Amino acid sequence: MKVPFIDLKRAHEPIRDELMEAFGRTIDHGGFCLGPEVAAFEAEFARVQGVSRSVGVGSGTEALHLVAEAWDIGPGDEVIVPAFTFIASAWFAQYVGARVVFADIDSESYTLDPQCIESLITDKTKAIVVTHLFGQAADMDPIMAIARDRGIPVVEDAAQAHLARYRDRPVGEIGDAGVFSFYPTKNLGGLGEGGTVTSSDGELLDRVEVLRAHGMKERYLHHYVGYNNRMEGLQAAALSVKLPHLSEKTERRQAIAAHYRSGISLEGLVLPRSMDWGDSVYHMFTIQHPERDRLREHLTENGVGTDIVYPYPLHLQPCFSFLGYSVGDFPIAEGLADRCLSLPIVPELTDEEVDYVIDRINAFA
Repeated sequence: MKVPFIDLKRAHEPIRDELMEAFGRTIDHGGFCLGPEVAAFEAEFARVQGVSRSVGVGSGTEALHLVAEAWDIGPGDEVIVPAFTFIASAWFAQYVGARVVFADIDSESYTLDPQCIESLITDKTKAIVVTHLFGQAADMDPIMAIARDRGIPVVEDAAQAHLARYRDRPVGEIGDAGVFSFYPTKNLGGLGEGGTVTSSDGELLDRVEVLRAHGMKERYLHHYVGYNNRMEGLQAAALSVKLPHLSEKTERRQAIAAHYRSGISLEGLVLPRSMDWGDSVYHMFTIQHPERDRLREHLTENGVGTDIVYPYPLHLQPCFSFLGYSVGDFPIAEGLADRCLSLPIVPELTDEEVDYVIDRINAFA
């Protein structure tokens, strides 16, 4: 049997006609950069996610950049970022000339460890980036308590966490700003790039709206140095077709995760934990094993697709060598990078395929 790690064709086939109809509607009215499809999606995504408001942009990376710009973060400032996450979380600081200050992660949730933050804060700290990694919400209450006490804004990188909740609160508005990605492989993915900024701070979102469209408050009158970060109408149209299915697909991801948890019994393998403050929405189902590479080779030979997300922690990336970090600085992040392996978790998987993955893992020797 062949079990793909991800199969976008299988995901899109059932809604192909709806997608084509939505594209035809967009072609007819001509709103290709922003426009009515984007406005409708912004409003509906905010409602479904449970946040006050959403501003669509061209990607999750752009969303992070625009929040940093809107907060006037720049040279001489510092931003605390988890050492194990996708690198765009660190671009938040780098793009505006601020210094990235890495912090280690919690060994069970794989998200920013609140206990590592306090000692890193200086009078230059202007933001904290919290990543809800692999769909698991970070432990936000202690992080927010530290941030509020010091007057430091928090941005939630929720690129992998659509519909995730923390203590029954939706991610994306627990901090001062939230950012989501709609890259095609995300839980809610477009047919290209896309992202959004969420917040209860209307002034922040107003500024993001201006910055995303060349700094214009009105046509050809530029109030800020802006960017071309507009969401495209065709992407918003596709996302609007997919959004009504997100809850059902999230439940399927969680069901597959439960199936893995109850069936995988390989000695030495560490399963992702369901945290007390809220279950993951499982953008990834990431296990750990001391012989990760050999296990991956075994699964590949047996037709099971896997991925290593992420094989290098951020503080050891070549692009950040100038910061002076070394092996051993963040042992939890480094250990996870050495042992992590992500299994298929897409909602289109059949129970038979999930059983096969479990069987092949348990057969590893």
